[in-house]
Amino acid sequence: MTVNKRLLFGSLAVAAALVAGVSVAAANRGDDTNTLDDVTLSSSNDLVPPIGTNAAVTGRSFPKVNVDTLSGDAFNTADLIGRPLIVNFWYSTCAPCKRELPAFAAAQNKFGDRVRFVGVDSLAGSDRDSEEAFARDRGVQYELFYDENGELTSAVGIATSPQTLFIDARGTIVEQTGELTADKLEELIRTKLL
Repeated sequence: MTVNKRLLFGSLAVAAALVAGVSVAAANRGDDTNTLDDVTLSSSNDLVPPIGTNAAVTGRSFPKVNVDTLSGDAFNTADLIGRPLIVNFWYSTCAPCKRELPAFAAAQNKFGDRVRFVGVDSLAGSDRDSEEAFARDRGVQYELFYDENGELTSAVGIATSPQTLFIDARGTIVEQTGELTADKLEELIRTKLL
C-alpha cells in the first residue's frame, strides 16, 4: 500500500470516528440532530484550570501558605500582607520571565518604598543558588522565595509563567497578568496599588 493510500485510509478512519462520536453524543441526549450545539461545560471557578490556563483569582484573598527562602527556611506568605504587594511567579528557563525581570528590578527601584516586590520561583527541583544568581544578574534586589512543593502555585491556580499578582494592603488580589512590559507594569502599579 502506498503512503497516499495509507493517508487516505487514516483520514477516513478519523472522520468516521468523529461522526460516530457525535452520533453517540446525540443518542445519549435523546435526539437525532447529530450536532454538539447544546453541549454545556461547567464554568465553576473552583475547577482546576486546564493545561496552559491560569485560574482567575482577582478579588480573592492571597493564600497564606509556606514558601522557602534561599536557605530552605519556611516563610509564611501571611507575613507579606500589610502594604501593597506584587508577587511575580517566574523561573530562569522561562523566556518571557527572562524578558520581564529587568522591568521588575527597575520598578522596585522606583516604587519599592511604597510597594513590596516578591519573586516566587515556581519551578520544582530548581537549583536555588543558580536561580538566585540568574535573577540578581538581571538587577533583581527584592525578596525571592521558592515554591518547591507547589503549595502557593497550586493555591493560586498557576499553570503557566510568568504570572504576576497585584495585592492590596488588606491581602486582596486586585489584578493578575502574564508577561509585562516596563510601561504596563508601571501603569498597573499606579492604577491598582497606589
